[in-house]
Amino acid sequence: MSLLANLAVLTYPKISEFALGPVEVGGFALGIRWYSLAYIAGILFGWWYIRRLTSKPGAAMSPKHIDDFITWAIIGVIAGGRLGYVLFYRPENYFDDPLAILRLWDGGMSFHGGAIGVILAVIFFSRKHKLDLMRVADIVALVSPVGLFAGRIANFINGELWGRTTDVPWAMVFPTGGPLPRHPSQLYEALGEGVILFLILMFLYHRTRLAKEMPGVIAGVFYLGYGLTRVLVEFVREPDVGVDHIMGLTRGQLLSVPMFLFAAWLINKGIQHSRTQKAKAK
Repeated sequence: MSLLANLAVLTYPKISEFALGPVEVGGFALGIRWYSLAYIAGILFGWWYIRRLTSKPGAAMSPKHIDDFITWAIIGVIAGGRLGYVLFYRPENYFDDPLAILRLWDGGMSFHGGAIGVILAVIFFSRKHKLDLMRVADIVALVSPVGLFAGRIANFINGELWGRTTDVPWAMVFPTGGPLPRHPSQLYEALGEGVILFLILMFLYHRTRLAKEMPGVIAGVFYLGYGLTRVLVEFVREPDVGVDHIMGLTRGQLLSVPMFLFAAWLINKGIQHSRTQKAKAK
């Protein structure tokens, strides 16, 4: 065991170096968490970048729509993410104290739940404002990897959700992960579902005609890319304590299966739209 521990060559930065203390606001001490900063950074970037995209003629949404949608997106992410965590991972923890679900500061959010919340927000918002649902979905999906990247970096800084023990040369000993070196799985996810997926979506949106001719395909690629990254990283990520495997799959892998089906549906919608438009043009 000591031999494996000595194989770690990368030093994990001490959490104390990144500590965020309370801030006085109106006489009250408010704690600042890296998760909060990650959500704020992701939302602000999404708002700024989509506003740039929608300032062009023929855009899926107007800048005013974006300003209104941000509120819907925030509610979808927070409510969906929290309820998803409770239902998918820790329902038994809230039987005796259901109001604890509202204590967001205690931690516990689920991407899959947040994704459902945002999907519902996109659907209801598009219907209310009579917008093209698939084109709006593409725009929202385009900036989502930035929020995922920020969230995974927050996981890394917090020293949580680390990977399984390993002897790879880039392994790290995490403060809360015991003495053995582990996969920095948070960084794998930040790279896969954040940087790489963002670059792929940017290429598809700006360098191809998919956004115009096959609305829904870019959103489908986003869910496909996230699901694939999550399934692969789960093989080296330490399973959640108290969460059993089902059919040999971790909870994260199991929850990603519906995402593949949803991605296939979105891509098929885009293809069918393109065929319909070409048939009309004949």
